[in-house]
Amino acid sequence: MKFILKSFSLFVLLVFANDTCVAQVSSMVVTPNYWQQHVDYTMDIDMNVENYRYTGTQKLVYTNNSPDVLNRVFYHLYPNAFQPVSEMDARVQSIPDPDRRMAPNIGTKESPVYESRIAKLKPDEIGYIKVNSLTQDGKKLNYKTVGTILVVELAEPIQPDSKSTFDMQFEAQVPIQIRRSGRNNSEGVALSMSQWYPKLAEYDTEGWHADPYIAREFYGVWGDFDVKITIDKNYTIGGTGYLQNPNEIGHGYETQPIKKQQGNTLTWHFKAPNVHDFTWAADPDYNHDTFQVKKGPLLHFLYKSTMPKEKLENWKNLQPKVAEFITYYSNLVGKYPYEQYSVIQGGDGGMEYGMCTLTLGEGTFNGLVNGTLVHEVAHSWFQFIIANNESKHEWMDEGFATYIEYRAVDTLSKKGMTNPWERAYNTYINYANSGKEQPETTHADRYYYNRSYSVSSYYKGCIFLAQLGYIIGEENLDKTLKRYFKEWSFKHPKPLDFIRVAEKVSGMELDWYLTEWTQTTNTVDYGIKSMDNNGNSTKVTLERIGLMPMPLDIEVEFTDGTKQQFYIPLRSTYGSKSTSATELKDWAWAYPTYEFTIDKAKPYIKSVTIDPKGFMADVNKENNKM
Repeated sequence: MKFILKSFSLFVLLVFANDTCVAQVSSMVVTPNYWQQHVDYTMDIDMNVENYRYTGTQKLVYTNNSPDVLNRVFYHLYPNAFQPVSEMDARVQSIPDPDRRMAPNIGTKESPVYESRIAKLKPDEIGYIKVNSLTQDGKKLNYKTVGTILVVELAEPIQPDSKSTFDMQFEAQVPIQIRRSGRNNSEGVALSMSQWYPKLAEYDTEGWHADPYIAREFYGVWGDFDVKITIDKNYTIGGTGYLQNPNEIGHGYETQPIKKQQGNTLTWHFKAPNVHDFTWAADPDYNHDTFQVKKGPLLHFLYKSTMPKEKLENWKNLQPKVAEFITYYSNLVGKYPYEQYSVIQGGDGGMEYGMCTLTLGEGTFNGLVNGTLVHEVAHSWFQFIIANNESKHEWMDEGFATYIEYRAVDTLSKKGMTNPWERAYNTYINYANSGKEQPETTHADRYYYNRSYSVSSYYKGCIFLAQLGYIIGEENLDKTLKRYFKEWSFKHPKPLDFIRVAEKVSGMELDWYLTEWTQTTNTVDYGIKSMDNNGNSTKVTLERIGLMPMPLDIEVEFTDGTKQQFYIPLRSTYGSKSTSATELKDWAWAYPTYEFTIDKAKPYIKSVTIDPKGFMADVNKENNKM
């Protein structure tokens, strides 16, 4: 089906659940002249579980919805990163704080020496994809492999509003698992197949995004997948898409008496509508459970039956928790649109994919649920349904997922914290004061430290939303999330697209916030400079010390125990949030100080506090109270 997205159009999501077609229709208002590319994949894969090599055929129908003529295309060949002297290997060996999963410390804590696991891979342990043939509409193409990118010169340019069909034959090898994808992971899972196929790069208003696979992250073209995987009959598969032949496969998917295929292999047939990735995992020892979310998707859980008893019990007990997360996020942001979601033991930690997540499975119950799955499930909304470019704007998916993750943990555990994101604030403030921070506009692979990436994307990205709630009001933030989901599901928003939604909801100008928080390392630092008695009143002088402006919430506590709230709008917003506090005149950024009066003499004032709830990311809170 062809998707050409124009302004004020209707979006139709076709969900192929087994042999049925369910249409979900929602109204969608998008940026005028918005467009995005579309691709349909048909793949037939034959996996050899003895040597972990597989062959594949791929038919790719590419729809050019752009106004541009395309003379070449690019494919990602992600497994090629797992080879000695690859760019990923070079980065692991040169970054000061490499990921320990990729480069364990063989020295000491005081004198660390990191050894790249990729550099030690043998020929039968590396990953690769080798393209054996490629045609465009039946015509042979010239192409070359450059690291993890296949550069393809087209036989005929692809004109705007036209399609072209690419047919490919390829062979590949699954690497020993180093990071995310691979075979025989630390918990013995045979195959974790993420980013495993020749994947067409995305083309948008900024051109081609043919980034090499160095560490992170991913950006894919929306489309429909039709995938057949032939594998040893003892292996159970879970992943993206709806299984089309469950009663031939069995393995816990059957709904009717099984009519098994003959021979030593089974061919699993999946369809995944309107996704930007296809992931699967397989193991001969998988247990397969299902759990139905009320008014939501059917959950699939695949985990090793060979784990100790208490670990197996964890996997039983986490199932209703995942259902809680799905329901909570659906109510907070928008309804999960697919009829299925899978949680699969595999990978090397937790990582989100289309309609599923791969996670390590042998940790503690709390670690599995509140340390991993609550975050990875959140990614189904922020990256998988709303798919920003993770390489350029990694804070939009990691940060937004972290924001709703912390909110879910606080709400569902009934902790009732004043600031559920306190951990994110503290982490960011400590790092901002360290002098090592880099702007959030830094490409995900270009941070000097891995730690800088983590703080910027997860924690500062989380605070972007929490602090936005402080600026526009939490009710407006909730409305913004829902409208953002409604307008940008199944598309590729950029930072400006989100902030424009927030502006429309709140009626406030917010471009200053997007610029200061994401494009600079300017910090928030306000202080109380002085309090002077003036007869029956008190003059309070505030000062802006940091370069980043903010509106201010002020709390005055009197000696009799009563309190009074004040609100100082920021002039740049040209508006105010809804509040019961006494609203004072606005404060323009250029003025370094600001004065206001409290209608009581100083002896009757116990304290004056800036931002009493801690929702402003002030890097020096010691001067916030007098």
